[in-house]
Amino acid sequence: MSSSKCRFCRIPLEQTFADLGMSPISNAFLNSTQLNLKEPFYPLHVYVCGKCLLVQLEQFESPDAMFNEEYAYFSSYSDTWLNHAKRYTEEMVRRFGFGQSSFVVEIASNDGYLLQYFVEKRIPVLGVEPSANVAGVARKKGVETLVKFFGVNTAKELVAVGRQADLLLGNNVLAHVPDLNDFVAGMKILLKPGGVITMEFPHLLCLMRGNQFDTIYHEHFSYFSFLTVEKVFFHHGLTLFDVQQLSTHGGSLRIFAKHSGDESKDVTDAVGVLLREEHDAGLDKLTTYDLFAEKVRRTKRKFLQFLVGAKESGKSIAAYGAPAKGNTLLNYCGVRTDFVDYTVDRSPHKQGMFLPGTHIPIYAPDRIFDTKPDYLLILPWNLKNEIVSQMSGIRSWGGQFIVPIPEVTVIA
Repeated sequence: MSSSKCRFCRIPLEQTFADLGMSPISNAFLNSTQLNLKEPFYPLHVYVCGKCLLVQLEQFESPDAMFNEEYAYFSSYSDTWLNHAKRYTEEMVRRFGFGQSSFVVEIASNDGYLLQYFVEKRIPVLGVEPSANVAGVARKKGVETLVKFFGVNTAKELVAVGRQADLLLGNNVLAHVPDLNDFVAGMKILLKPGGVITMEFPHLLCLMRGNQFDTIYHEHFSYFSFLTVEKVFFHHGLTLFDVQQLSTHGGSLRIFAKHSGDESKDVTDAVGVLLREEHDAGLDKLTTYDLFAEKVRRTKRKFLQFLVGAKESGKSIAAYGAPAKGNTLLNYCGVRTDFVDYTVDRSPHKQGMFLPGTHIPIYAPDRIFDTKPDYLLILPWNLKNEIVSQMSGIRSWGGQFIVPIPEVTVIA
């Protein structure tokens, strides 16, 4: 039983959703001088609230420590994600008519991966990004960026200087928020009376159906169903008027919110359809959440059986990518350099570093072609099509790809 309370409705957390043991902060990459130093590990134990059914982690580390000036995640190193951002920009302009007199604000704007496309259309933008190093990259792209965490205080500061948003967006940030009520209340304040909020986040239903336990890590405090996120927004005077189901990150939702008193936007049929789907899947019943933990344990056993068999057969294994989800998978399964020789990543900010916990070294992708491993383990499995295409040259020596989720699969 947890000593913590639900971050939305504040009742004590009692029911386990999944216990992934002890794990380091997933983006806390190490340099060579840190390998022999003490490395903090924290429980990766997920609970489900008995009242609102919000799936969540306890908070062990402050956001300042996790999203600091050395934050290693840069969104622009995935072509798939950049294309997604560009399509989003086109859709928002087409659907809502945003133009040069509009104001677009992105929360957790990272390196300007998305707002750059609004800038190209001469639409005024502001990024709110807590990590100074990635904000600096965004500014070089012409994206005005405020280095701050978002919440009620930041929203009030912006409103005080006349900067309310026509479009307020956040991609994969809602899960990263420890004070959920402060964050959503801040969005309510920052949104113009007729404005639109869009938020994208991994869909809990897809996580459960697809056994995507590796998307659980300390930077992700919450895991949302549509049922629960609708309650959270409604509590703060915001109505969800549309929802789209996306393929990104193994299955995500893009929710559309408005002020509850805004009658200019009708609620679409998609809202009712998804609510019924989640009810039919049992996400409104606490007992449904009991079944996930054993599913996770079975996947761990199968993954380790495959790796042991490959090594016993004399096969070499390298990995592609250094995503947070990969660090959850490797640490939960106890996979280190005894199984995986190294990993590669396109981001120069990660090259030359070591994965947290497992201390697997990170190189540039060309190392794959120098060492010719028998297997290439795709850690960011949500980008498997992009990676298989980029690395198709491994087939010249008989190399094969391994996709670990929802269960280990080999792609020749």
